[in-house]
Amino acid sequence: MNNWGYASHNGPEVWHDLFPLANGDRQSPIDIKTQDANYDPGLMPLHFSYDPSSAKVIINSGHTFSLEFDDGEDKSVLRGGPLHGTYRLRQLHFHWGPCDDYGAEHKVNGTDYAAELHLVHWNSEKYSSFVDAANKPDGLGVVAVFLKVGEHNRNLKRITDAFDAINTKGKKSTFTNYDPSCLFPGCKDFWTYPGSLTVPPLLESVIWIVLKEPITISSRQLSKFRSLLCTRSEDGSEPCYMETNHRPVQPLRGRK
Repeated sequence: MNNWGYASHNGPEVWHDLFPLANGDRQSPIDIKTQDANYDPGLMPLHFSYDPSSAKVIINSGHTFSLEFDDGEDKSVLRGGPLHGTYRLRQLHFHWGPCDDYGAEHKVNGTDYAAELHLVHWNSEKYSSFVDAANKPDGLGVVAVFLKVGEHNRNLKRITDAFDAINTKGKKSTFTNYDPSCLFPGCKDFWTYPGSLTVPPLLESVIWIVLKEPITISSRQLSKFRSLLCTRSEDGSEPCYMETNHRPVQPLRGRK
């Protein structure tokens, strides 16, 4: 089940052949039509409490790069918004495209952004582990942050500086003392809807929280994302760059 990717032969267009959920009723990402969104005065503000010491490693999975966090206890958690209870931070990763014009997964009124950050949390109040939670309708809470091309983002520099150590698929490196809330925009207004993971196995277990305000990334920083390799250095194959890793928008199928 690991032979999926983003090329023509194994990309999102053929995922349904391996993963039946690709045709499910709550697939992500979506195009958020703001005029169709319902205002819910009962939604609470988001409350992030992240302990920098919970950051552990940075990994090149061959599909993206991710920062992994210690989720063995409530050190880094998300509460509020549409969530009931406490959700622990498991990891964060990014999606991007082959150019600076598009690469985010969600759209807003058809508008593209350059890239998208996902912070993946799991419901530790109801479930015993990430794996258990990932199979439940309210198991995961993912915060999405749009990135637009603009000013150099100093809070991303420490991450891109670590790329030399994880240039090829399967590489990992220690990455500690990092507070991911530095990557949030000043305004925490959001849209929320029930959806799925945007990568296989596309489990329909995500409560999405999409922040309305984007952050910036420079063209040079974005080109560093695309300089990572999705192949291993030791397998003798031709180097293949991680030029794009985003899934197209999916049908809403009656969701609000």
